Formats: sequence, structure tokens, C-alpha cells
Amino acid sequence: MFVKEMSREECQSVVAAADLARLACCKEGQPYIVPINYALLGNCLYCFSMPGQKIDWMRSNPKVALQIGEFASNRQWKSVVVRGRYRELAQTEGRCDERIHAWSLLEKRPNWWEPGGLTPVPREISGASAHVFFCVEIDEMTGRAACPGEL
Repeated sequence: MFVKEMSREECQSVVAAADLARLACCKEGQPYIVPINYALLGNCLYCFSMPGQKIDWMRSNPKVALQIGEFASNRQWKSVVVRGRYRELAQTEGRCDERIHAWSLLEKRPNWWEPGGLTPVPREISGASAHVFFCVEIDEMTGRAACPGEL
């Protein structure tokens, strides 16, 4: 087995083929990482969540990272790390187009609201939508791939 650096195009291909990532954020020097579904379009990863710790943390520090992988075996895998900036998609009147667009991209995937829509404690149903749609604007994408064989 050998490990090689992946090109930007190879990284893009892995990210485009998947829909589940591990999202890492940080607040006051403390890291936090959670699984999240996404949809890629252009230079943005569109995501959905209910309010909670990750949203609070990303609002206070918009620098985030995501890890996306393909796993065939212990000796054959690909891993991509995306670094970028959290940007919440506005829910204000006249600014809903991007939220609707994000929803339309996400809903093409089965169970797109999981795990971001699940909470450990039941929430009260309110008239206002608590849903948070956001995107991660990609600054950098790097990856490595393990392949069987010798260099």
C-alpha cells in the first residue's frame, strides 16, 4: 500500500460523489465535530441543521473544516479535508432564494435532513421555522488516497 496526495480535481470528485461529512468547528480553543449531510454546488457545500451547539459555535467563529471520505478497505481509501467559512442563509423576506435553492439541492438525497435535523431532546413546535440552512464557502481542499501495491 502507498499513500498519495490527491489533485484538486480528484478531491472535487470525492466531495461531489458523497453526501456525508464530519464538520469541525471551534470556539474558545475547544474543538467540536459532528456528522452532517451536504450538497455541493460550485464552491459551496450547502447544509441544514436545527439550532444547537454547532450553529452557535459557527456563528461565533465561521472558520470550519469538513472531512469527507471513501472507504473500500483498510488499504484502499480516500480522505478529503475542506477548509472554509460558515455562512448562514438568510430567512428574511426578499432573501429566501438561496435557502430555497439549498433545500432543492439537499432534498435530492434520501434522508437529507439527517443527522442535522435530529436532536437528542424533543423540541416544542413553534410557528416560526427553527431550521437553519447554511453553506460552507470553500477556501481550500486537500486530500490523500491509499492505494494497494508498491510505489
